[in-house]
Amino acid sequence: MIKNMNKINGLLIALLFAPTLALAAGDHLKLDRAPINEDDQESLQRGARHFVNYCMNCHSANYMRFNRLRDIGLTEQQILDNLVFTGVKVGEVMKIAMDPKDAKAWFGAPPPDLSVTARSRASADGSGADWIYTYLRSFYRDAERPTGWNNIVYPNVGMPHALWELQGEQVLVERKVRGEGFMKTEMALKLDKPGRLSAALSTSI
Repeated sequence: MIKNMNKINGLLIALLFAPTLALAAGDHLKLDRAPINEDDQESLQRGARHFVNYCMNCHSANYMRFNRLRDIGLTEQQILDNLVFTGVKVGEVMKIAMDPKDAKAWFGAPPPDLSVTARSRASADGSGADWIYTYLRSFYRDAERPTGWNNIVYPNVGMPHALWELQGEQVLVERKVRGEGFMKTEMALKLDKPGRLSAALSTSI
């Protein structure tokens, strides 16, 4: 279980500095390799902080206890002081307060529990961590969607882009590229408005 959470924690840091994605019309989206270093505890700890602050507003991790974060080098007191905001004990599971009925009304369906997402999303296309990594950095602005966001990995997903302030805002653009003896249309994500952690990213495509 902690291995799955380590992957999520590592992804939350890595995706913020990733280059943009491109998808040719009719092509199968290829998942990118998630650059996770499970020995880099500082990175995992920053990912845990982002998970608690940005993901746990809507997503639970009901098969994960807060005190398992000791496995990434945190003390129980550090966990309580920095990652527990609801007064629960450090040995309790990572529940959320959102009512499933409210969640369904807001997003169309209750947001899934994330405890084993890195395992359940594994496929022949790549690991579950690869899927999460690609998905989380594939949001783009879409005025036709209720949340104002869409995603090229999970089209018409009900989830808004929770990390947009950090990652910035992307837009979907069309470009012509040369194939084998022909020109083809490619859809690509372009960073339109940098976020607080994306100043170093190039906005060119």
